[in-house]
Amino acid sequence: MSIALKQTTLSEQEYLENEKSAYYKSEYLNGEIWAMAGASDNHVTLSMNLAFLLRQQLKGKSCRSYISDMKVKVASANAYFYPDVFVSCNSNDKAQDYYKEHPCFIAEVLSPSTEAYDRGDKFKYYQQLASLEEYWLIDAQKMSIDCFTRQNDKVWSLRSYSVADEIASIDGLNCKIQLVELYEETNI
Repeated sequence: MSIALKQTTLSEQEYLENEKSAYYKSEYLNGEIWAMAGASDNHVTLSMNLAFLLRQQLKGKSCRSYISDMKVKVASANAYFYPDVFVSCNSNDKAQDYYKEHPCFIAEVLSPSTEAYDRGDKFKYYQQLASLEEYWLIDAQKMSIDCFTRQNDKVWSLRSYSVADEIASIDGLNCKIQLVELYEETNI
C-alpha cells in the first residue's frame, strides 16, 4: 500500500538522495512521494519464496533477481517503484547501485489495498519499460497467479493459475515455478 505524503514536490535527485537514508521506503511519481506500508506474513513469504526459487534457477546465468528493497526506474513516467520481486538480465543495470532500469520480469504480491493499483495504473507504468517481458500478479489471500506476457508493444497475453500442482513459466528466463512451492509456508 502506498500513501501520499503531504510535502512539497521533490526533484528526482532529491528523492534518490533522501531514499538512501530514509527511515521508510517511498515510491516516486512525477515529484510526489508515496510512503510504502508494511506487508502481511503471506505477502512477505510469497515474495521470499519467489525470489528464492528464481535465484536457484538463475544460478550461473547473467540474470539477477531482486526483492522489494531495490527500486525500478520508469524514466518515461518519471517514476521509481519498489516491486516485490523482479529480474534484470541487462548488464547496464549492474552499474546502478540503488535502482535498475531494465527489468525483464516483475512480480507484485497483491493485497486488498494495492490490488486495483497493481492491476491498473502501476501495470500501465511498467508497460512503458521496453525490457519488460513478463508481469505477475500473485494473490496473497488465495492460490492464484495472473501472468501477463508481452506479445508486442500494445498486446499482453494473460495466463492464470490456481491449482497447487500447476507450473507457471517465465519463458524468457527459462524458469518454472510450481504453485505449491510458491505458496509454501503461507496460510493458504
